[in-house]
Amino acid sequence: MGKQKATRKVSVAKKLISKNDNRIKANQVKQSKKVKEVEEAKQHAPRHVDQTPSALFFSYNTQLGPPYHVLIDTNFINFSIKNKLEIYKSMMDCLLAKCIPCITDCVMAELEKLGSKFRLALRLAKDPRFERLPCTHSGTYADDCLVERCQQHRCYIVATCDRDLKRRIRKIPGVPIMYINSHKYSIERLPEAFGAPPQ
Repeated sequence: MGKQKATRKVSVAKKLISKNDNRIKANQVKQSKKVKEVEEAKQHAPRHVDQTPSALFFSYNTQLGPPYHVLIDTNFINFSIKNKLEIYKSMMDCLLAKCIPCITDCVMAELEKLGSKFRLALRLAKDPRFERLPCTHSGTYADDCLVERCQQHRCYIVATCDRDLKRRIRKIPGVPIMYINSHKYSIERLPEAFGAPPQ
């Protein structure tokens, strides 16, 4: 067997703890003080509670009445085309009253982003009978826009086929949801809708 070569050790520097390390007692004391200050600030901060709208009688919304303002989501237009439903006429058949379909800038932006595949939906959305609602917030995420608008003004019905959006809107009392069920428009949480098929 050959003799093993002894390697020369390079001078190894001692490892030093940094001044801001949590293992140093003074830093631990500073950290605990910071945590206490944050907790105290939270306790003294005023609590924000959303004011309940005066139009609600329990979960029944007295503000809703004909002509109904219906906020339309992107996928609702696409599913209406797939099910060969004329939006304006089908809404009137469902609610048995005059409807004003409303489209926000975010929904229009979403339809434009979808490209040439959904150009028919975009052409439908530009119908002069549809009311355009301008958006003042930043970003173009339609779901957040619709939820925010419903919380501010409880005078809308939301038309959507999106499960997540439906779940979010159900948490807001007094906002009915319109969706497509067996090639017809149906509505949820609106007792006066006699044209809606039974659930």
